[in-house]
Amino acid sequence: MHKSIFDRDCRACPRLAGFLDAVKERHPGYYCRPVPPFGDPAARFLIVGLAPGLHGANRTGRPFTGDHAGILLYQVLHKYGFASTAESVASDDGLVLSQCRITNAVKCLPPDNKPIGAEINNCNTFLANELQLLPADSVVLALGGIAHRAIVKALGERQADFSFAHAALHKLGHIRLLDSYHCSHYNTNTRRLTAAMFDAIFAEVRQLLDK
Repeated sequence: MHKSIFDRDCRACPRLAGFLDAVKERHPGYYCRPVPPFGDPAARFLIVGLAPGLHGANRTGRPFTGDHAGILLYQVLHKYGFASTAESVASDDGLVLSQCRITNAVKCLPPDNKPIGAEINNCNTFLANELQLLPADSVVLALGGIAHRAIVKALGERQADFSFAHAALHKLGHIRLLDSYHCSHYNTNTRRLTAAMFDAIFAEVRQLLDK
């Protein structure tokens, strides 16, 4: 994978690099590096999450894989024809994404799952380069407000012109940005995001791509 969109050896953020080293000491079998984008290199549908989870992507090396956050995501990806199976358990489980790729606004695990502004900004160049590679009229799905704002920044647009709201659709340059609440355990457990709400988001993505 080209270093313009991902660098497995990146240590540009001292706090994140140190935290990954500490986690690796506690969990020697974990991946504990910047997590690469996963999916179809020629995708017209890009999903942007926040950052790897401690026992999920940071453990397995694949976005939204190995913890609760990915359960609902891969189920709906499979339902709408983007994933070969409905469950992602490991980076070598054979799952394949079609027309779809998943990435994160911040590629490294942050303490308490909360990256700081400088870390989001450091990683924004990778996201900007990945967005520029998308074909015209691609759909980008932002999972949560931080991902939304990172996308707006990466495309050089003003935050004030594009407010985050669940199910909001924005036109930004050559892409269409669709917002959703993040499929975290907290959001699904409190029913801020229900399965039906998330399903409706992907039904819209499929409709937008098929037009």
